[in-house]
Amino acid sequence: MQKEEIKFAESTVFEGMTSIRAIIRGNEANINDRRLEKILFDKSKLKKIGKDLGYLRAISEDRGFIIEESSADELDKLTLGSSHGGLIAIAGKRSLPSLTSDAISKDGFYAMIDGIEDPYNFGYSVRSLYAMGCTGLILPERNWMSAAGVVCRSSAGASEQIPIFVSDPEMAATVFAEIGYSIVCADERTDNVLGTCEMKLPLLLIVGGEKRGISRGVLDKASLLVKIEYQREFRASLSAASAATMFAYEIARQNNIKRS
Repeated sequence: MQKEEIKFAESTVFEGMTSIRAIIRGNEANINDRRLEKILFDKSKLKKIGKDLGYLRAISEDRGFIIEESSADELDKLTLGSSHGGLIAIAGKRSLPSLTSDAISKDGFYAMIDGIEDPYNFGYSVRSLYAMGCTGLILPERNWMSAAGVVCRSSAGASEQIPIFVSDPEMAATVFAEIGYSIVCADERTDNVLGTCEMKLPLLLIVGGEKRGISRGVLDKASLLVKIEYQREFRASLSAASAATMFAYEIARQNNIKRS
């Protein structure tokens, strides 16, 4: 198995201070229970990372993690890229609770992402949804959060700072519909065009991957199917990350979403 395939299978190595800080902020907000176990730093970059390292040392005792000196070669063996900047964290797993109606906000904007083929595209989707004020994510049992380190890096830390619930997609659509949410699916087989139809909260947005799309069972539960209208002939599909970005922006625009 190649190094990248191993990391995709399961990764709790978090690269760089952005990812490390995202875990800390997620803990502080009681959004996730992932714990930092060990911080490794490249001793040759001590001057560059001194301020961040000082902060981590100051909180390490209270948060129960250790800090160890390492080298560039040792860090490279543990990481996929070179964007860690001389700091990585070994962290524990995050619990992903099952979706229940009690956990859903009264007037929220949730998103369900299903069928995305790689953790980078998944992470890019999460980044856009988080930036546009998404309340929380719904994922199937098999999801890319097993590659949490990769997802955190590609989402710029968003994946560790947004609530995530696990559910069968059809069951999730049913749960949201029963409490009065609109179910909006991104699908090209409709006359409804993004930007011309109303998408008011509370709302569950469902975006499928480029290859598999959204299952028939989920589409049948939709309140509204909406497509992105291309401006020239284009027989391919946008990436799921691009589609999620466009939908999330339009939902935020219509609802004037402002979240801390």
